[in-house]
Amino acid sequence: MRGTFLNTATVAGGALVGLAIGRRVPPAYEAIVLGATGLVVIGMGLKMFLQARDVVVVAVAVAVGGILGVALGFDTGLHAFSEWARGLFGGEAGRFNEAVITTSVLYCVGPMTLLGCLQDGLEGKIELLAIKSTMDGITAVFFAAALGPGVLVTAAVILVFQGALTLMARRLRGLASDEALISEMTGAGGVMLMALGLGLLDLKKLPVANFLPAIAAAPACVWLQRRFKHVG
Repeated sequence: MRGTFLNTATVAGGALVGLAIGRRVPPAYEAIVLGATGLVVIGMGLKMFLQARDVVVVAVAVAVGGILGVALGFDTGLHAFSEWARGLFGGEAGRFNEAVITTSVLYCVGPMTLLGCLQDGLEGKIELLAIKSTMDGITAVFFAAALGPGVLVTAAVILVFQGALTLMARRLRGLASDEALISEMTGAGGVMLMALGLGLLDLKKLPVANFLPAIAAAPACVWLQRRFKHVG
């Protein structure tokens, strides 16, 4: 759990720095920072998507994951949690919710999250999560400066989500050695990041949280594909 604690601390620290800076940044500069962040997130998403081995598997995983997300109310639930947290921290509703959802998805869907938590849980090593923590802490500064205190809430999301993955490491250890599963999960995560970037640029707002089950649907699709090939 040391890696998760470190990641939580760097995001919270970065958010606090960003909030301090944001109070002194003119609105025109805020828009530039947000636009630049949106472009970078799209670039990150595209890079992750291109790591996928089978685009069809990723497409099916994202579609199935989206349907499951709507049925289970992922976006609605995350918005409700965000509104509850906003009652504690204050802030503009739209910006606060966007900060929570954007940074929660951004910090939790990448391959370093899964592999880092498995490394921490199985070997007690935190090298991957230390690198991720540094990257997340830096980006948290920019997100908090542009979007406000909602980024602080994401630190709690990281603590719960990555903490759970770390504690479940022994059950998930098979994922770390299966490159096909990791690549398709990464591709699905990349699609979500591109959707986040479009939202940050005000080009298209999508309920990105509803696509979170795609991360679990991707390895399931790979498993089914292998089963059908074996039967065939």
